[in-house]
Amino acid sequence: MPTVLAINPGSTSTKLGLFRDRKAVVSASIDHKIGSDHKHMSREQEVDMRRKAILEFMKENGIEPDSLDAIACRGGILPSLKSGTYAVDQEMVDYLLYRSTVDHPSNLAAPIGTELSKGDIPVFITDPVSVDEFWEWSRLSGIPQIERRSLLHALNMKASARRVAEEMAKDIDDLNFVIVHLGGGISVGLQIKGKMVDVNNANDEGPFSPTRSGELPVGDVLEKAFSKEYSEKELVSRYTKRGGMLAYLGTEDLRRALALSRTDTYARRVVSAMAYQVAKEIGGMCAVAGGDIDAVVLTGGMAFSESFVGMIRSYVSRFALVIVEPGENELLALVEGAERVLNGDEEVKTLREGVLRK
Repeated sequence: MPTVLAINPGSTSTKLGLFRDRKAVVSASIDHKIGSDHKHMSREQEVDMRRKAILEFMKENGIEPDSLDAIACRGGILPSLKSGTYAVDQEMVDYLLYRSTVDHPSNLAAPIGTELSKGDIPVFITDPVSVDEFWEWSRLSGIPQIERRSLLHALNMKASARRVAEEMAKDIDDLNFVIVHLGGGISVGLQIKGKMVDVNNANDEGPFSPTRSGELPVGDVLEKAFSKEYSEKELVSRYTKRGGMLAYLGTEDLRRALALSRTDTYARRVVSAMAYQVAKEIGGMCAVAGGDIDAVVLTGGMAFSESFVGMIRSYVSRFALVIVEPGENELLALVEGAERVLNGDEEVKTLREGVLRK
């Protein structure tokens, strides 16, 4: 019965869970009460601040470090990698702290885990957002100088696929899924025989989401970019943080948007359009799979909404069985990845082994 501590940092909080034999013993979300001085904090200082908060949590809950069999950390923005579970080493820590292409809170998880372990406890990450299993032709964008990248909610999507395969009592390598992560960003991926061969980049492709604009007409984007109406930073924020449903309705909360839609025709049109765009992306994935799809799997926070799921289902239920696995379940997914290695069900990888050479 492995005992695993899972760590998932957010922008102002850190989610934690202590699991024993895949069951949560205690979990929490630590609010770091980050103030205006946060922007002047170095990465090392932020790692240390969060490490101390986690140690306090462990002390309050009677968790002794030597009782842990492993620490499972959220994977940060790493180079394109094979899917799987990775041992955290100094090379990975250095990359996340100093060389990652995106400054993201998830980059702090592995360094925090390393500091907590002091070399005495194995530290792992599983299926970071940069998992890359693309088909060759999935990479072409239409412009030779711009390559489509595999960036997705891999941790939750891969874990959901494994759970559905178990429910079907089939090997995941024998199944084809369209997997949809319905969160602040929306990823729609095509998984063929266990490989995620195509997916929209949730930041700037595919459906609009609660906070992101999704795909936009290129000509209009260029016009805005050169109009000097917005700075580059403002424009990026407008499309990736304040776009989508938030831009239309002033809320990123689907529950509130659905409540508005009961009496407001404009709100109803916006929510319906988001479901329509998700369904359109699913349909495209089904098409390139030649219709050979065993299930459409809906996961993520918005999958808790029966109403929203029903809108999507009304379009795609003819394509395949629709299975709903609601929630992100990221802490559990991290623990499951660590346990597969600890139990000998999966061979652990290193960053150097996993980086794809293109």
